[in-house]
Amino acid sequence: MRLAITGSTGFIGTALAAAAEAQGHEVVAFVRPRTTPTTGETIRWDPSAGTFDRDDVQRVGHVDSIIHLAGAGIADRRWTPERRREILTSRVASTTLVAQVAVAFDRAPQRVVSGSAIGWYGSRGDEELDESSASGEGYLAQVCREWEDATAALRDAGIVTSLARTGIVIDPAGGALRQQLPLFRFGLGGKLGSGRQWISPISLHDEVRALLYLAEHDLDGAVNLTGPAPLRNRDFTQQLAKHLHRPALAAVPRLALHGVLGAELADEAILASQRVLPRRLVAEGFQFDHPTFADILSAVLPR
Repeated sequence: MRLAITGSTGFIGTALAAAAEAQGHEVVAFVRPRTTPTTGETIRWDPSAGTFDRDDVQRVGHVDSIIHLAGAGIADRRWTPERRREILTSRVASTTLVAQVAVAFDRAPQRVVSGSAIGWYGSRGDEELDESSASGEGYLAQVCREWEDATAALRDAGIVTSLARTGIVIDPAGGALRQQLPLFRFGLGGKLGSGRQWISPISLHDEVRALLYLAEHDLDGAVNLTGPAPLRNRDFTQQLAKHLHRPALAAVPRLALHGVLGAELADEAILASQRVLPRRLVAEGFQFDHPTFADILSAVLPR
């Protein structure tokens, strides 16, 4: 498969590109105009300016699939008005530009896997959520709706478009686990807020496998990329501490998180309760290598 990837230098994208190449796929990377590529085919693009290099597209000729992961980080800094605009526009503008690139190839790709997030569902308490569930409320849900809506031009062009609603990706190389590990290793880990909120993790390994699966199969529309066993934050805390042979007696009050992160970011990204199930992947017969959080820990943090 000839596979184009946006966001190929990010946490997920780096692992995805490496796995694709290891499986014998040819990777074409979208890069910023001033980037000097080290190896392989590239397409220069600038989502903020809405431009791409048509000569690069003509040189590449075609790709079989595109996996689109580019976008500003959601929970890596406070949501100032400027940051909120950046989070939204980076996703909508880049997705719009991916659609323009896709139809500019000599032969349009068969499939585009466009990144999204389970933030689409909002915070829903104990409710089980799958791809048929309605969208939720709040800023992140709005971002995800507009992000997904920006793929309309791909479908208009007859391209199968999977909306990869990713959960909490677990790996010590990045994401939430990388931030939490130092505290837990010093015995300072603890539940966040009440600890009752549901989280929906997936190992980086299974995330990459699922993205590649979507790049090779016709699953149009929303597909949840989460493991099949969501768990509460308090159980996440206990299992991680036990795995590291450390206590986890601390608790971070909701108000403290509000003070550090801002109320909106804390409530929507850290304390949101999202009990999400990957029903479409399971129905397709996709097998998770790490179905539970315990399985994930054993794989990414061997004792």
